[in-house]
Amino acid sequence: MAEIKLETKFVGEITGSFFVPSYQRGYRWGEEEVVRLLEDIYGVYGETHEGRNYCLQPIVVKKQGERFELVDGQQRLTTLYLIYKYMNSASNGFIEPPQFTLSYETREESAELLETMDMSMKEKYIDFWFLCSAYETIEKWFSSKGTKSVVMGNVNRFFAERVKIIWYEADEAEDASSMFTRLNIGKIPLTSAELVKAMFLSRDGKETDTKRQEEIALQWDEMERELHKDGFWYFLSNQTEAGYQTRIEFILDLISKKTEGERGTYYTFFALDKLRKEKGLKELWQEIRGTFLTLKDWYGNHELYHKAGYLIASNSKRLTDIYEASKGVAKHKFLEQLDKFICESVKSLENYADLSYERDYPKISRLLLLFNVESVRNNGAHTQWFPFDKHKRQASWSLEHIHAQHAEGMNKQEEWREWLSSHRTSIAALGDGNSRLLLELDKLIHKRKLEKGEFLAAQKKVVEKLSAQRGEDYLHSIGNLALLDCGGNAALSNSAFAVKRNKIIEMDQRGEYIPFCTKMVFLKYYSPSEGNQLQFWGQEDRNAYIGAMNRVLGKYLDSEISAEQEG
Repeated sequence: MAEIKLETKFVGEITGSFFVPSYQRGYRWGEEEVVRLLEDIYGVYGETHEGRNYCLQPIVVKKQGERFELVDGQQRLTTLYLIYKYMNSASNGFIEPPQFTLSYETREESAELLETMDMSMKEKYIDFWFLCSAYETIEKWFSSKGTKSVVMGNVNRFFAERVKIIWYEADEAEDASSMFTRLNIGKIPLTSAELVKAMFLSRDGKETDTKRQEEIALQWDEMERELHKDGFWYFLSNQTEAGYQTRIEFILDLISKKTEGERGTYYTFFALDKLRKEKGLKELWQEIRGTFLTLKDWYGNHELYHKAGYLIASNSKRLTDIYEASKGVAKHKFLEQLDKFICESVKSLENYADLSYERDYPKISRLLLLFNVESVRNNGAHTQWFPFDKHKRQASWSLEHIHAQHAEGMNKQEEWREWLSSHRTSIAALGDGNSRLLLELDKLIHKRKLEKGEFLAAQKKVVEKLSAQRGEDYLHSIGNLALLDCGGNAALSNSAFAVKRNKIIEMDQRGEYIPFCTKMVFLKYYSPSEGNQLQFWGQEDRNAYIGAMNRVLGKYLDSEISAEQEG
């Protein structure tokens, strides 16, 4: 097993001799990079950092006798060296010089330049030009910050007390050139997960012997494999694979209590390194493993899966909040807390029936998602599970009008003819008494040039025949809405119920994912069996649909959803 030394240290604690090998290019930071580093360092006590440590990217080294081969971090470490050199010179020795040295394998004179900062050497090599320019940028920056001595004193203090680096010392048998290629040319930086793993496998991890390290490595890989199963991953997370290079970092973020707004690249590593120092490696590993097993238990528990899964999928609660609520309480108490969270997520300050498609889109979407999740949970003695993976992998979700909409946005003759043709079948299915309308539709469908006014007049007759128009309030209320992905919604737009129903069946036959309750709506599952017809969505259908919502969601709602809007 490769031996790694991993620790965090303040910049002021960096010591030793470093050399940059020939497989790397020389120093290349310009004014922008140097100033950004100085501003980040000087902002440590500012509002953005709130007094916390500022953490630089890792310094990756490999021991070569009495010196270190600098595999990654050349630009940062060289700039830190130049800052120290400037502060030492400008303070007339009051601030100590850097406690480490640097040299470049391809430029023997580089050590001399870095020691003397002789600006007459600037034009000798391109590497020297960048080094001297960076030094001049540092001088200019300090001069722009008011009282130079005060600023230098603060920066020197920050280096000793606030600004940290991650010291990653690779195994002496590691191929440094290959490692450099991976970290730099391949643009694959070390992640917090890799660093945390290295923490447990480090040769300085005196609490763990080799056998224990091998066990941890196996368990680590097992957790990563489990998290790569879509069912488990999309139950826990709303992020796609692109969100994490390694999925176990999701668990580590949870333990570190990383917030969505936290931008520190290595926030999680530093948080867990602090926990390691407080608890020890053994207890930290038990927490990581225990957290994973707890989430795995939720995934296997039918009730916890659906309730926690809904809260996460609807963005009602973060997994961090849910996990914290589970700590130290019995399972039935945890379930009671989840129920409270769900009630809060659909709490309404008005009659639910007054929620409007145009005004309350997010609230209705959340309510219908809960209706779908709870319907699946309550259906069939725990044999069905809501597919959060399919739900989250859809591009996006929208609200579909069950009742026929207006033909807004239809401006082409081909679109008009397609609409008339698809709805002709529904009119024919109504039976006798519609022959005149059918003849009119046939004439328009085959007319060489169809005028928009002719189409709109026929469209109005069809809609009136297939359903009783009840105005915009009826059209946009919750009793006339169902969840569907945007692609499916586009395919169904501007169609009467019977046409939408046929298209839903076709989509289902092709294996496309359709939310449970949406499918039940168009199959007339909720509608009364007596006198039921398949051609339109009437008041009885709407009442039955709302009744089903009240039965399934009753324990979570402030009051029953009314079939009629107030006022």
